[in-house]
Amino acid sequence: MIDLNPIWLSLKLAFVSSLLLFLIGIPIAYWLAFSKNKIRSFIETLVSMPLVLPPTVLGFYFLFFFSPDKFPASILKEFFGINILFSFQGLVFASVIYSMPFMINPIRSGFAGIDKSIIEASWVLGKSKLNTLLYVIIPNSKNSIITAIAMAFAHTLGEFGLVLMIGGNIPDKTRVASIAIYDSVEALDYNSANIYSLVIIVIAFLILFGINQFNKRIL
Repeated sequence: MIDLNPIWLSLKLAFVSSLLLFLIGIPIAYWLAFSKNKIRSFIETLVSMPLVLPPTVLGFYFLFFFSPDKFPASILKEFFGINILFSFQGLVFASVIYSMPFMINPIRSGFAGIDKSIIEASWVLGKSKLNTLLYVIIPNSKNSIITAIAMAFAHTLGEFGLVLMIGGNIPDKTRVASIAIYDSVEALDYNSANIYSLVIIVIAFLILFGINQFNKRIL
């Protein structure tokens, strides 16, 4: 009987990471879409860096900066009881960083594509920037936001290199589906590897199919 825990753990990781990315991504995307600050290009580049960096590069620096003898890790452990390395919390943290462009960039594009006259009309009617964001900008960017959430979820679901370096291979804790596939292949257990892979393929297909159908209805 195949162990389904890696599948559930992957889904949990993707859900938690996507939720956090959504909460973080909305204000960042808003700022990138409308700010005239000179450092905007720098922040845009920084946000998009995970698109071109190998996961092992990020993994190495996570290991370096969050090793137990380093300042951030010791503070998090002592005051909050949080371990970044070889823990589920660490997987979430790393996944949020690595999947950030998949959440922020589509939302930023959606925000930037809204007719400026609609936004200005909201301001003229006395609505604050927060109310304009919540009741004008976000509703008019639904397709971009849903696409961003789905892409971030799917990207986190399939990540391998970064989660292996940060979380290792601890059953029921950090052993996600991609790690389970790797383990099964190494053990020549191709049947288990095939099942894990098919489950991930089906989930990814359903996510992308859902995005396409949603966008067709919107258009």
